[in-house]
Amino acid sequence: MKKKNSILGMAFFGPALVLLTIFLFLPMALTFVFSFTDYFALNPELTHFVGLENYFNIFKDELFVQSFLNTVKFVVIIVPCQCIGALVLALAINKAAHCKKYFKVAFFVPVVMSLAVVSTLWMQIYSPEGILNTLLANFGIDAQPFIHSASQALPSIAVMSVWQGVGYQMIIFLGGLQNINPALYEAAEMDHASAWQQFKDITLPELKPLCVFVFITVTIGAFRMLVQPMVMTGGGPDHSTYTIVYDIYETGTVNWEMGLASTMAIVFTVFVVILTIIQNVLTKDKEEKKHGIKKAKAN
Repeated sequence: MKKKNSILGMAFFGPALVLLTIFLFLPMALTFVFSFTDYFALNPELTHFVGLENYFNIFKDELFVQSFLNTVKFVVIIVPCQCIGALVLALAINKAAHCKKYFKVAFFVPVVMSLAVVSTLWMQIYSPEGILNTLLANFGIDAQPFIHSASQALPSIAVMSVWQGVGYQMIIFLGGLQNINPALYEAAEMDHASAWQQFKDITLPELKPLCVFVFITVTIGAFRMLVQPMVMTGGGPDHSTYTIVYDIYETGTVNWEMGLASTMAIVFTVFVVILTIIQNVLTKDKEEKKHGIKKAKAN
C-alpha cells in the first residue's frame, strides 16, 4: 500500500519536477557555469573559461556600478512609501463605515493591470502637456520635466510603482486588521487609551508578522524593477533610471554577452539573498526578545 501511494505521489509530482528542472534548476546551474566563461551567444564555440575575471570586470564597469546604485535608490524610495502607504490605506478602509468593497476594488485594480500599460499611462500623465503639469499650472507652479529629467526620472518612476503596487499590500494588511480580536480594543478603550496608544500597543504588534512579510516582498520586488524604466525612459536620461536588472537584460539579450550577464545575475542574486537573510535575522531577534520578556513576566 505504501509503495502504491509512493508511486501515485511521484506520478503527480513528477511532471512538476521535470518542468522545474528544465525551466528553473537547469537555467540556474547554467547561469552559474557561464559566469566563469566569456560565453558569447552569437559565437558559442569560442567560449573560454576565464575564472573570476568577469566578477572583477563588472565592478570596474561604471555603468554596472551606476545601475546598482540606481536600484538601491529606487528601493530606498519605494519600500517605505509602499509599506506605509499600504498600512495607511488598510487602516482607513477598515475604519470606513460605507463602500468598503468599492475602495478595495478601486485600489486593487492597478495591481492586476499590466506594468507596460500602467507605464504607458503614466508617460502621458508625466508629459509636459499632461494632466499633472496642468494641475500644477493651476497652482502657479511651472511645468516639471519628470521622466525627462535626470534628477526627477527615478523618483517619478518610484511614485508610479507605489501607485501600481500598493493595493496588493493593502489587501494583506486589511486581512490582518480584520483578524485582530476586537476585545483588545474594547479593553484599551476601558483603560482610556488614545487612538495612537491602541495603534502602537495593539495594532502594530498584531500586524508585525505581516509587516515583515510585506517589507521583504516589497524589497525583493523593488530590486527587480525592469519594465518601468524600459517602457518609460529606456534607462535614461543619462542612465539615471538604468537598473541592475535592466543592465543584465541589455548585456545578455542585446549585446549577447551571456557570460558577463550571468555574472551580473549571480552577484545580484547573492546580494538580494544576503539582504533577505539580514532582514530575517533582525526581525527574528526582536521576536525572540519579545517572547523572552513575556515568559519572564509570566514566571
